[in-house]
Amino acid sequence: MNILLIGSGGRESAFAWKLHQSPLLDKLYISPGNPGTAQYGTNINIDIDNIKELVDFIKESKIEMLIVGPEKPLVEGIYDKLIKILPKLKIIGPSQKGAMLEGSKAYAKEFMKEFGIPTAGYKVFTKNQKEEALEFIDSIKTPIVIKADGLAAGKGVFITEDKESAKNNIIDIFNGKFGDAGNKIVIEEFLDGIEYSVFVITDSKSFKMLPIAKDYKRIGEGNTGLNTGGMGAISPVSFINDDLLIKTIVKIIQPTISGIWQKDIDYKGFIFFGLINVDGDPYVIEYNCRMGDPESEVVFPRLKNDLIKLLSSLYTLDLTEHTIEHNPNYAVTVMLTSKGYPEKYETTKVINNLDNIDESIIFHAGTKSVDGKLVTNGGRVLAVTSLGETKEKALEKSLKNASKIDFEGKYYRKDIGFDVE
Repeated sequence: MNILLIGSGGRESAFAWKLHQSPLLDKLYISPGNPGTAQYGTNINIDIDNIKELVDFIKESKIEMLIVGPEKPLVEGIYDKLIKILPKLKIIGPSQKGAMLEGSKAYAKEFMKEFGIPTAGYKVFTKNQKEEALEFIDSIKTPIVIKADGLAAGKGVFITEDKESAKNNIIDIFNGKFGDAGNKIVIEEFLDGIEYSVFVITDSKSFKMLPIAKDYKRIGEGNTGLNTGGMGAISPVSFINDDLLIKTIVKIIQPTISGIWQKDIDYKGFIFFGLINVDGDPYVIEYNCRMGDPESEVVFPRLKNDLIKLLSSLYTLDLTEHTIEHNPNYAVTVMLTSKGYPEKYETTKVINNLDNIDESIIFHAGTKSVDGKLVTNGGRVLAVTSLGETKEKALEKSLKNASKIDFEGKYYRKDIGFDVE
């Protein structure tokens, strides 16, 4: 099978690594990809917003499956545009209507309310309701969660300890801090608990769960400092006992899939459930319409199934016949970042010593090749993933190799998984 994978980050590097293992793969193309994905396929530059250019490449290269890594093309309707022209193409990713579960936090909240899915209490305000939103802040208790409605590159969520900060965040959002993504906001009650990440693949009617993970967003050790795209991840997650797992399936996953089916949403792809365990009960913090990053870097190494076979079953309608097989070992990912991230940071720093790595998988998140040298090209640069019989052994391997890799301003957290046994 010839496959085109869209994206350029650590998630796509993990996808390429996993897809490359399948005997069903003939040719893998990645657009635009990065030096990590180039190890497993051919990087190409396609303007994916130019549907004619994209369709021409798909036809010329005899692409049978298109995997959309990031959320933006899905929210902008790439599935709907392509399926009209190429009805036989296996597109892994939801229709635009399905992608609204991530593309609009207000829509996601309304969906959860309609289908009785546990989530934090909330209220939605539009840009012309700024005064009402500010007044609402005075009527609720702190901490307060404020979310820009649309896509904001993971930066549109604020947890505020005081009402003055909450109001300032509302004003900033409505004044255009996130562009059109901030034309509407969701104000939520704060849920106190521990978060975890659940991923399923679905054909709009049935689903299969992938290995459960937990990621670490804060830049500082002990979960302190600014939010990032993710500083690391672990899988499995020790506090997911049988009771919590059953509740997660029955109260959250099943009604979500049922809702997608009842709303006649064409959804063939991944759903990420950002969940929080509050005193043994799961609540939805957010949906994503694709795989997570850095969770992909621990989920795929633990997934023993042939990924192409699994994804193909979304179109052959035999997903239910598959049994998801897990590597029993722990996987721990440590993300190496550029100095200054998640705020201003420098790039094009030469990366050394990747040839000296052993017992870890290196996924490229923000790298590029310049004059034959590998250099940094983002805030998050490399993900170091290791497997071990225990979380501690896996982390030890990742930290050992993280210390070997060298580039100016390198930073990483040494405590990934610290808050779970």
